[in-house]
Amino acid sequence: MEDKLVTLAIHTNEKAQILKHVLEGENIEVHINDVDLDNPGVSAGVRIRIKESDLPKALSVVESRHLFSYDEEETYRTDDGRQRILIPVDFSDYSLKACRIAFNLARELGAKVKILHVYFNPYYPTALPMAEAFAYQGKEEKEFQNIIEKVKENIQRLCNTIDKKVSEGEFPSVNYSYVLREGLPEEEIVTFTKEYKPSIIVMGTRGKDQKDADLIGSVTAEVIEMTHVPLIAIPENTPFKDFKDVKHIAFLTNFSQRDLISFDLLAKLLQPYQDIRISLTHIAVKKSDQWDEIKLQGIKTYFSKQYPNLNLDYKLIDTSDMLKSLDEYIKDDGIQVLALTTSKRNIFARMFSPSISRKMLFHSDTPLFVLRG
Repeated sequence: MEDKLVTLAIHTNEKAQILKHVLEGENIEVHINDVDLDNPGVSAGVRIRIKESDLPKALSVVESRHLFSYDEEETYRTDDGRQRILIPVDFSDYSLKACRIAFNLARELGAKVKILHVYFNPYYPTALPMAEAFAYQGKEEKEFQNIIEKVKENIQRLCNTIDKKVSEGEFPSVNYSYVLREGLPEEEIVTFTKEYKPSIIVMGTRGKDQKDADLIGSVTAEVIEMTHVPLIAIPENTPFKDFKDVKHIAFLTNFSQRDLISFDLLAKLLQPYQDIRISLTHIAVKKSDQWDEIKLQGIKTYFSKQYPNLNLDYKLIDTSDMLKSLDEYIKDDGIQVLALTTSKRNIFARMFSPSISRKMLFHSDTPLFVLRG
């Protein structure tokens, strides 16, 4: 008896081709047909058809890959025991790079991923007379709808790109979804972080090519100093795509108690990566004394006992120019990631006394792993 064809799903042609590629990789024969055979040129979608005998296997493949499942209920739950990674995006190239690193990290941690985009609505109620306000309001609503449609197109395009990279093996297959929020990006990211409770935030950034004027307004810099969640800032020129490629991390310490808490968190997040060397690094802007090295040696000894599986050493940098010395240290010692502790600071402190994390964010193309002690 001939095995009849059944419809597995109806998708856009772009998604159908991705699904076809995935299924054929599992030796499942796939046929694609227009939904509206009478008007194929204006079809709202295409049917993905497979042999009836292949249906159980195909459903299993689709479910295990989580293809196109952006809004499944499980992804919104925060009490399922799984770690969560949040990726705020602005649809730039460096956002896609952050997605790739975050997806690889999620694979190792067994975490699920939430992609967040915050859009700004510039249209507010005006102080015009009532008659004029009604006319103006109609224009505002139309413009706002245009903004929403553009945002939806952009997030769908990003998801399509990710799905394609997953199907081609460039991205790992992990459980992910997206959410859109209206408001000021830095404020909404922090607010959503409190709701979603991620283990870590991964954000792309332009890196050292940003203008000095951006020092105050950078969304990534603001989020770093407003949230308590560990954050990895990924400059667009970051050379690696996976933490498996990272061999050397510098953990900057100023001998504060918070550093002990931050390092413990760092060690837990890096558990899947056994080959990373971590250098405990202290930068003495004023001339250091022998106690600095004694304290560094003491911290190294303590951490070696607490984390026997970690490859630890220490480095003392005596300098009058912190940023220049950090640049030289990164280059000479092959530092691939800078890890450091930061504290929550008010707006005046952020404006008039930028933290080392903020300075490095705009000064270097080295990823920052910022922890809150």
